[in-house]
Amino acid sequence: MRKKIITMDEAMDLIKDGDTIWVNSFGGCASPIDLNKAITRRYRATGHPKHLTVYSSFSFAEWREDSDVEGYICEGGADCVVIGFFGSLYGTAKAIQENRLEGYNLPGGVMSHMIRAAACGQKGLFTKIGLNLFVDPRVGQYRLNERSKRTLVHLVGEGDDLGLMYDCPNVDVALLKATYADERGNITFENEAASVDCLSVAQATHRNGGKVIVQVCRIVNNHMLPRSVNVPSALVDAVVVVPEQKQLTAMDGFYDYICGKYVPTGNILRACRDEIISKIGETSHRTDLHRAIAKRAFHELKEGQIANIGIGIPELIAQEVLDRDMLDKVHLSVESGHTGGLPLGGKGFGVSIGPDTMMDMARQFDFYEGGGLDICFIGTLQVDAKGNVNGHQAPGKLSGIGGFANISQTTKKVVFCMTFTSGGLEGSFDGHRVTITKEGRIRKFQDAIPTRSFAVENAYAIGQEVMYVTERCVFRLTEDGLELTEIAEGVDLQRDILDQMPFRPKIAAELKTMEF
Repeated sequence: MRKKIITMDEAMDLIKDGDTIWVNSFGGCASPIDLNKAITRRYRATGHPKHLTVYSSFSFAEWREDSDVEGYICEGGADCVVIGFFGSLYGTAKAIQENRLEGYNLPGGVMSHMIRAAACGQKGLFTKIGLNLFVDPRVGQYRLNERSKRTLVHLVGEGDDLGLMYDCPNVDVALLKATYADERGNITFENEAASVDCLSVAQATHRNGGKVIVQVCRIVNNHMLPRSVNVPSALVDAVVVVPEQKQLTAMDGFYDYICGKYVPTGNILRACRDEIISKIGETSHRTDLHRAIAKRAFHELKEGQIANIGIGIPELIAQEVLDRDMLDKVHLSVESGHTGGLPLGGKGFGVSIGPDTMMDMARQFDFYEGGGLDICFIGTLQVDAKGNVNGHQAPGKLSGIGGFANISQTTKKVVFCMTFTSGGLEGSFDGHRVTITKEGRIRKFQDAIPTRSFAVENAYAIGQEVMYVTERCVFRLTEDGLELTEIAEGVDLQRDILDQMPFRPKIAAELKTMEF
């Protein structure tokens, strides 16, 4: 049998000019940062490999512009990237914004299913996800700058059969990070916080005659339990041992409660959360007004429901669930493949403490897109007069859609969470009363928005219940657009709400007081 356990330099020899690379990663989870850094070293030393195309469903770098993980991409080694979420890819996002790099943004869940379709030998993936949104070819905003001319999405069918066909790539190199490999090259992810789409990526690459390269922390004896193997040796071309590789990109150390080896409860779970947050840091500055949003949104979650918790303000809803001793009475999930436990946010997004189950991401999106979720909580940037939402394109910042479209387009009940304004907003919340002391410069409600992550025509078509929860009021989506249904104690309807909107929403005949 050909030698599979090789050096990093030997692994780099397998990557050729013009290759299409798929990086298996979900933010800080299972990110093969050492393999990517090695590509950067090789490129800086030799000018090769070059003319690369890089795909990834979610980001895979280190939350800083000078990261060597994406050095080869930003410095000329890559011609093109197709990414679902740019979160940690600061340098790549900047290169795209400066028109130095061809860039495309597709829904992360679509990319997850796309690579599985490629493993099946399909040339394209048909789905309704993305219809009427920025990625719809009638809009074409998935092309991120003037350099980006490729057509990756096609409108097909008509009537009830209308949908989108996304082109599946032919992958030449798969980059994976795992925990162990045995001497034959069987791969396990037992200490990883997520497996993402490791098997589909390996299958698609192998089917195309490409090379599957895996970094692991250690080689173990043969005779792994077959059920514990995530990627079989038959699909693996190269294994590189990196003893110092990180469990999560954002921190050092090993934590058994984020990989399913230990399931803490009660106060122990709280202690585990505090420990992990001390390592990765809080997601961002959270104010009392953010907490007011989370406390109101929490009341929409009912016992026994399966919920998705998004990044941003929704992270605080998970904390509310924990603080109110509801964690064992609901099922919180994240698109990385976890259901149960306590989801984290920020640099730990995709991680859950003590999850009930950890599955490949495509399987999670199967359930989501089938309408299996009872409710989802999603952070929001802008809302227009009809109720359409921009949740992925902030002025001057390239974030990417991530799982936003897949989740919000199919979930039975969608709760968008946002401050009413931003950019200097100040106020207080005492648990019952909200006081706005300084209005933000940026109004979140607009006559029109620059791009659509969520379209009301899709919501009407499947009968979704849609809410927009802010710190000072609540809107609901009706057949006539937005209806103001609740207002917080201490908030003035005219000054704090209507005067801060360029359009006048419908106001409920019985305007309720928000309960926190």
